[in-house]
Amino acid sequence: MKVDLGRSVILVDDYDEAFEFYKNNFGCKKFFDITNDEGERFLHICFDSETRAGLWFMKAETEEQKKALGKQTGGMPVLVLYTDDFEVLTEKIKENGVEFTSKAEITDEYKSVTLNDLYGNEIVIVQLLSPA
Repeated sequence: MKVDLGRSVILVDDYDEAFEFYKNNFGCKKFFDITNDEGERFLHICFDSETRAGLWFMKAETEEQKKALGKQTGGMPVLVLYTDDFEVLTEKIKENGVEFTSKAEITDEYKSVTLNDLYGNEIVIVQLLSPA
């Protein structure tokens, strides 16, 4: 039996604003973007290196959903993103005006740093330096 990750859901206030953040900082691309006859929009994005797994943005509509914006995981990271070039990625993010919420941690095994997306969701960026 095979199981693959399809999409992880992130609540957003504005589809296009959220997409621009992820595109500008992480190179994401639109994988699926349609609006049905009822006006519901389905926007799935993927990371450059992966087209099977990605994020599904869902607009926060109810009061409960709006209160959960940026807090879906109860203060824990919503994403851990792996990179093969920590310095290039973090410099790109800085150039986009995004502030990191932690100092970079550099060990013999990894480099990591955290930031928040535009809604406050915590994202961890990691470069593994030693084979796991």
